[in-house]
Formats: sequence, C-alpha cells, structure tokens
Amino acid sequence: MLLRFYRRGMHQQLIRRQPLSRSAGSRRHDVVVVGARCAGAASALLLARAGHDVVLLDRATFPSDTTSTHSLVRGGVVQLARWGLLDDVLASGAPPIRSVSFHRYDADAGEPLTLPVKPRAGVDHMLAPRRYVLDEILVDAAVRAGATLLDRVTASDVVRDTGGRVRGVIARGPSGERVRIEARLVIGADGVRSKMAHRFGAATTQRYAPSGVCLYSYVAADHWTGFEFHLGERVFAGVFPTHGGEACIWLIRPRGDTRMLLGSGGRRLEAWMDALQAHLPGLAARVRAGTVTAPLRGTVGLPNHVRQAAGPGWALVGDAGYHRDPITGHGMTDAFRDAELLAEAADLALREPWAEAEALASYERQRDAAIADTFRITRELGAFPHPNRFVALQTELSRALDAEAQALAARPAPLGQVLQAAVD
Repeated sequence: MLLRFYRRGMHQQLIRRQPLSRSAGSRRHDVVVVGARCAGAASALLLARAGHDVVLLDRATFPSDTTSTHSLVRGGVVQLARWGLLDDVLASGAPPIRSVSFHRYDADAGEPLTLPVKPRAGVDHMLAPRRYVLDEILVDAAVRAGATLLDRVTASDVVRDTGGRVRGVIARGPSGERVRIEARLVIGADGVRSKMAHRFGAATTQRYAPSGVCLYSYVAADHWTGFEFHLGERVFAGVFPTHGGEACIWLIRPRGDTRMLLGSGGRRLEAWMDALQAHLPGLAARVRAGTVTAPLRGTVGLPNHVRQAAGPGWALVGDAGYHRDPITGHGMTDAFRDAELLAEAADLALREPWAEAEALASYERQRDAAIADTFRITRELGAFPHPNRFVALQTELSRALDAEAQALAARPAPLGQVLQAAVD
C-alpha cells in the first residue's frame, strides 16, 4: 500500500494538478520539463524557486512507483538538506542509514566489516526511500514553489522554429487531448530510454558495453539496520533498508549470467533465491527468515553511455543525459547534482538570452567533469573483476563519493533559496 505521508500532516494540501482541457489549444511557459521524477522534479523546483514559469509533464500520476535501487548516498542527502527537503523525507518514515557492512563469499573472505557513516559534508547518514514517497515529495515541492504539474500527459513531439531551434512540445492528455506548449527552454528528464533525446537529436558522446542483470524485491524483517554489500564470485548483492520495515534486496550478475538469474516461466523469484543461496548463503538465510513482500523488479542490459547535454532551446538531465550500470547505486544522487547544475545554467540563459549557448555548454562541461570518476569506476565494477580488485574499486568509489559530497556541500546557496524563504 502506498504511504500517503500527506495524511500525517506534513503539508496542508495535496499536489495541485492542472488537467489539460480539450479546448486548451496552446499555452506558453518559460520552461517545459518532460519527466517529473528525481531529475525533472528537482530541476523544476529550482527553476520555479528562481521565479521562472515552469510546467512539469509526466505520463504517470503521483504517488507512483518506478524501478530504482533507492540508494541516496551522502551527496544525495546533502542535496536534499540544501534544498530544505531532508526533514520531509525523514518524516515520511525513510530510516536514516548510519552503518555500512561488507561481506565476502570467496576464497579470501574474512569476517564481515561494518563501518559507521561518519559525519561529513554536514550529514551523518544515508537514505533509501521508496520512490513513490520521494518522488511525490519532490513534485509537491516543485508545485509549492510555483511550477505547474500536468500529470498523465505525454510529450509526443517537439516544436521547432524555421531555424531548427526547439521552441516547445506537442503534448497529449489521458483522453487524447492535444496541446501545443511553447517554451524558451525544453528539458528532457524522461529517463534512460529518453524519447526527448531522440527528438532533440542529442548525440551519444560515449558508449560502452551494456550492464548485466539487476533484480530486486522487498523483504520485511527486523534485522535490516544498515546498508549491506555482499560480494561473491561473479555476483554482487545489497541490502538497502527502506520504508515500512522493509529492505530493497538486490542482486546483480554480469551479462553472461543473465539467463541463469532470470529463470524461466514462473520461476523468476525461485531462480533469484537459488542464486542467493548458491553464491551468498549468509544473505540468503536472512532473506528466507523474513517475508518477501513484492514480485521481482529490475533491469537487463541497460546502456552505459553519455549523451550530448544541451543544444539550442533544449537540455537533458538525469538518466536521459547520462546513464551507467546500477551496480554503484548512484543514479538519484547523479540526478540531484545535475539538476542543480542545469538549473543554474538555465536560469542564466533565461535571464540573459545572449548567454544561452555558453551557459548550456558550461553545464555540459561541469556534468562531464562530475561524472568522470564514478563512471570509470562503475564500468570496471560492472565487468566483475577479481574480488580483490572489486573491493579496491569500492574503496576508491567511497573516496570519490565523499569528495563529491564535500564539493556539493561547499556550493553557494541553491538557486532561488533566498527568494523562496521570503515567500514561505
């Protein structure tokens, strides 16, 4: 059952939705954001707080779920705190994660290593919220900041002027109603299979072998307290405690082992459990001691690529612009970081149109610099090197993520924060 945290008094009103009208015809805004999940809602929030007229489109309604590892590492928590949303996420029941443990199941395995999450960059915990909770908090914050939400609406095409510049989108509502939405900037935040990237003509600037298979479920038990990572031969699994006393239990295997993990017919859950038992028996025993509460979800063969981030009248953010193997569980933190980078560039471009090209080019340069270390480490981890090398890469990743969090915490006040504080 979806957790409707609003009913517990967190906010005085539900998300204000604005339905499309059959006679709407056309409308105009400063910014259209296509996709209202982590990257899109965060971009809309920051631009609306800065005083821009933003419309946020999504084919889903909220609250609604989406495929995710749920992990918010330190940098993602830093961003929530900087935007004034961390208290809302904690009040929703997302447990603060204050320890990380590592378990090995190979010839060099020793005792599990458990480390505390030390206070750094202004935070002392990590999070793994359910997406239908987190995404609604973000969307609600964007709407309260002044953005217009059009849910159950799909962007079916882009509008261009005679010079080829993107000038808006053609959108369709749940009953087929069609509206032309003109805007000075269109942001594609519609995920890894982004149709907006295709419509913009965004080039793929880096492309590597696709990821393996990642399958997860939710397990209710009273022994999930911290993040856990379990490493065996050609298998990597984890435990991310989330809402309602459950944990997201995920299992990743390389591409060559996809068929073995997927099973056949109705045996997918059994194949998943068999893989846990065969490779990670300690984790398997704890999963069996709990209660599996949901069918398996996950992904197979997702791309490892970087797309061109922006062009005349358009930009991409989140998984639409950059995607890497879920093995590092860094997607939402990437989305939060890049949403702020894009919002700052878009704000400058909207206020000083002559500076648009350089502002958006700067966004792409900053994004590419920010992803370089984690993308390299993720690709090597996704190839499943020898466990000793795998552990060394995890240590390197931890240092990179701490450095990222420190850099995010040191950034100037988020876009529009002073203005929003005055309004509130």
